[in-house]
Amino acid sequence: MAVAIVSDTCHYLPRDLVAAHDIHEVSLYVHWPDGTLRESEISDYGPFYDRLRSADELPTTSQPSIGDFLAVYEPLLERGDDVVSIHLAGGMSGTVSAAEQAREQLGADADRVHVIDSESACGGQGLMLLAAAAAAQMGGDAQAVCDRARRARAQLKMWFALDTLEYLRRGGRIGGAQAWLGSTLKIKPILTVESQITPVERVRTSRRAFERMVDLLRERAEAGADAWMVQHIQAPSEAQELVARGREIFGNEPAAVSEIGPVIGAHVGPGLLGVGGIPGSLAR
Repeated sequence: MAVAIVSDTCHYLPRDLVAAHDIHEVSLYVHWPDGTLRESEISDYGPFYDRLRSADELPTTSQPSIGDFLAVYEPLLERGDDVVSIHLAGGMSGTVSAAEQAREQLGADADRVHVIDSESACGGQGLMLLAAAAAAQMGGDAQAVCDRARRARAQLKMWFALDTLEYLRRGGRIGGAQAWLGSTLKIKPILTVESQITPVERVRTSRRAFERMVDLLRERAEAGADAWMVQHIQAPSEAQELVARGREIFGNEPAAVSEIGPVIGAHVGPGLLGVGGIPGSLAR
């Protein structure tokens, strides 16, 4: 019996990797005052971020419905697959809860669907998916795939440097970084996701934030986490510079380089840089 890997759209792995690893997706939603789109329908992020920069009212986002999950789960089960479904941190979104509710509606097939809270987002979630997909493609059963994903989470570190806290503040998703809002300094916050957005440190300039990202990649290399990745929002030049520095540090190519899309981008804004990694033995 094969194992199918399911996720939501908030991992932002490159589309060729999603196809190569046969990762099935359930889309979150973006709501502007004049209409709603599935994130999966937004292929060009540029116009979205152009609008976001000038918007008086930020868009809102929402999780998939139970029906959205069932529409993905049921065909996979019908073809004979078990399902491992890995999702955006429950501390940030109700997505994983909706997945659980959908599983419970499957009756006798519910035990064939295994839902995992990634306790992460974006690249961290993506690295867990690569680990799970590697186990599935080697013929592992559902338990082996779940175990690989959880081992990846235990060894995962992923950090994000933001250009500003303003989008998190306006969107109400600021989490533990709330304490930084009172600062009179113009800061560049560095955050991680540990079930929810968690502050790590703050620096004064964009260049210092960049160099801290390099430092954090070096920490991953020293820890043996050589399946590394870089993500960004509307910062392709900085991302490519990070990739070049990462190649020098690791001596190999990144597992992925990608841009974060509208659902997460609506809450953190343009200018983000993200780095992290897991041991390559888990991702291959």
